Amino acid sequence: MKKLRIGLFGFGVVGHGLYDVLHKTKGIHAEVAKICVKHKDKERTLDAAYFTYDKEDILNDDTLDVVVELIDNADEAYEIVSAALKKGKAVVSANKKMISEHFEELYALQQQANVPFLYEASVCGSIPIIRNLEEYYDNDLLDSLDGICNGTTNYILTKTSEENLTYERALKQAQELGFAESNPTLDVKAYDPKYKLTILLAHTFGIFVKPESVFNFGIQNLSASDSTYAREKGFKIKLLAHTSKHEDKVAAFVIPKFVKSEELFYDVRNEFNAVQLGAAFSDKQFFLGKGAGSYPTASAVLSDISALVYGYHYEYKKVKQNGTLPFSNDTYIEVYLRYEDDQLLRDLNFKHISQRFESDSYKYVIGEVNVQRLIDLKLNDRTDVFIARL
Repeated sequence: MKKLRIGLFGFGVVGHGLYDVLHKTKGIHAEVAKICVKHKDKERTLDAAYFTYDKEDILNDDTLDVVVELIDNADEAYEIVSAALKKGKAVVSANKKMISEHFEELYALQQQANVPFLYEASVCGSIPIIRNLEEYYDNDLLDSLDGICNGTTNYILTKTSEENLTYERALKQAQELGFAESNPTLDVKAYDPKYKLTILLAHTFGIFVKPESVFNFGIQNLSASDSTYAREKGFKIKLLAHTSKHEDKVAAFVIPKFVKSEELFYDVRNEFNAVQLGAAFSDKQFFLGKGAGSYPTASAVLSDISALVYGYHYEYKKVKQNGTLPFSNDTYIEVYLRYEDDQLLRDLNFKHISQRFESDSYKYVIGEVNVQRLIDLKLNDRTDVFIARL
């Protein structure tokens, strides 16, 4: 069996982790032959002969079979991935933002070049959810997917729930441990899980949806009042990505949810991720695994490399079957809304309000609201509200 020669872009936390797990795993017929990095003066643990600072040294090297892209910049990542596919090289990536923003173009490039592009590591770390959606659930009639798809926010929410930490203290702790970036916006405002959800939409229901079309609201405005409300009602707050199909229309959004103790997500703690699928024939299926960290993500990249050894590629059966399935935000969800400005209630135009509470320092309503209305009012940009599904 031929040994795959890998050209690796990026040697940060995940890139270094990949090199380690690849060399510790027996039976994988692949080797890292060349690594492209940006900073020449950074100290490396490998011999300098491995490294290059020019991306063309990898893209134009005909002895390399696979390009593995593990850099942070989504725009640069797209240039690298699209160029590699056009040159007929197989590609593995973990860049969920890049894939989400250019999914249809990348799908078309795969078909034109007839080369595989695998990206299991872009969604939920070590959980092999994309492969399962592609293979195990290719014929089962899926009707829903829910997921804790961001380890950073789940760590923060675990600490606010179990240790009664404030959001600010829990975030600082996550940053100290390396789970959260110094600028945590993509995680705490739920952009990261939204990118992952749009990728999952293609493999769950066979449709491509631009990230700006999907509503996301994060945990950045979580207050002590919200945490107290959840605790008193016996809930835990989890940031959940959700998609479901009703009457041949697909809805999708990312929003915190009050989770009951009997729900499996209730006990998903710290940096762990989890995905629950609902299907016509197999009912509920639940996947759990680490979603953050060097080795969990690297293990998913390694799995894709191993699959390439055996000629694996995504078949996108659902895209070919259901590509015209409509996506719609014209759906109502029951929410808890903590607010300050009464005008917001009027603007949201709740379909129904079942509960209302108001004091000098804290007020909320519980009722049904339209998802498109949440998008139109740019709720995620406000600092005076918190919203969660019930």
